[in-house]
Amino acid sequence: MSDEVDQVDHGRRRLLTAATVGTGAIGVAFAAVPFLASWKPSARAKALGAPVEVDASKLEAGQMLKVVWRGQAVFVVRRVKTVVDQLGGHDHLLADPKSEDSLQPDYIKSSGAVRARNPEYWVGLAVCTHLGCSPLGAFEPNNSFQVAGADLGANWPGGFYCPCHGSKYDLSGRVFKSMPAPKNLTVPPYAIAANMRVAIGVDDAPKTVS
Repeated sequence: MSDEVDQVDHGRRRLLTAATVGTGAIGVAFAAVPFLASWKPSARAKALGAPVEVDASKLEAGQMLKVVWRGQAVFVVRRVKTVVDQLGGHDHLLADPKSEDSLQPDYIKSSGAVRARNPEYWVGLAVCTHLGCSPLGAFEPNNSFQVAGADLGANWPGGFYCPCHGSKYDLSGRVFKSMPAPKNLTVPPYAIAANMRVAIGVDDAPKTVS
């Protein structure tokens, strides 16, 4: 009787062992499918490199919108004309007023203080060049306290303020002197069609823009 029980127990043990190994192998196979699939770029990942079109025609002076291009936020700002006219008047406050050490296309650098293809509209990455925080818009000139908890200083010309470490930029994204941020805000390649559709990520407006 004892021998028969041992034979049954051994048989069950072999069956359970085989079942466990088989289940484990199947589990590994199923687990590998999503892992291997993750090596293939998703449709979203492919789209991250594509240009992004923005309708800036509805922006009023002093307004801003933010879009995402290649996983980074981008500001599109419609500047007040009086602010644009005064952009060259505070170069002495800036670390790099001519944007010599900044990231931007050549046509932006050659545009001077406006740093834009259309002086009324400014396009730039919403990424502080210090540690990658997102600056806030502080567009009102001579309003030192428009950002809660911050004193932007006397004769503020209008621009951006990074609340993380206090870096300040003018409305062309040019950084002030003695700030944690080492460079001006980056300007990506972009084009503007006649109907004020901004295509971010290209140097020439797409023919299909309508």
